[in-house]
Amino acid sequence: MPDLLHISASPRGEASESLQLAATFLDTYRSLHPAADIDEWDLWDGSLPEFGPAAARAKMTVFGGGTPQGEEAEAWAAAQAAFARFDAADRILFSVPMWNSGVPYVLKQFVDVVSQPGWIFGVDPATGYRHLLAGRGKRAAVIYTSAVWAPGLGPEFGADFQAPFFTGWLNWTGIDDVTEIRFHPTLTGDAGELGRIAREAARDAAKTF
Repeated sequence: MPDLLHISASPRGEASESLQLAATFLDTYRSLHPAADIDEWDLWDGSLPEFGPAAARAKMTVFGGGTPQGEEAEAWAAAQAAFARFDAADRILFSVPMWNSGVPYVLKQFVDVVSQPGWIFGVDPATGYRHLLAGRGKRAAVIYTSAVWAPGLGPEFGADFQAPFFTGWLNWTGIDDVTEIRFHPTLTGDAGELGRIAREAARDAAKTF
């Protein structure tokens, strides 16, 4: 069981601002917890399963109280393994760049793979959703970056469907202890100074994570 799981949604490697901030966070965390076991999950490495027709049928089989069979069972087992890796850590760091006002599609794929009945949520006909990760001491830190959109700019610079979607999803799972670390330099902002502030925020967040 890892002490911390880092889930990266950026495919840009060393050129990624979100991954650079994640590295600052992780370096600080390691300096304070030198024996910590940190699991690095690059969502682009091919380990994240698809959630296609067989998996969708398996989900509805489970919803109906049945047990998936055949290719449905295989797809369900692959999704369950992804959820188990996510669920194994109580502290989770996400690095999330903004793509087209939202999140990279691979992160939405991750959300769709792990968000299953009995794992992430339950549903009661009278009271609605039950948030199955609530009350388990889980914490998340999310690094949000964007190059054009920034708080306070008008709609001509885009919109923010990034943090409302993803922090909202974390809260829906039952994880309500969420720290946001932001870097939004815009096309004309002082990227150097804003980067310094973001790195300091990443260090501060790691110290209390």
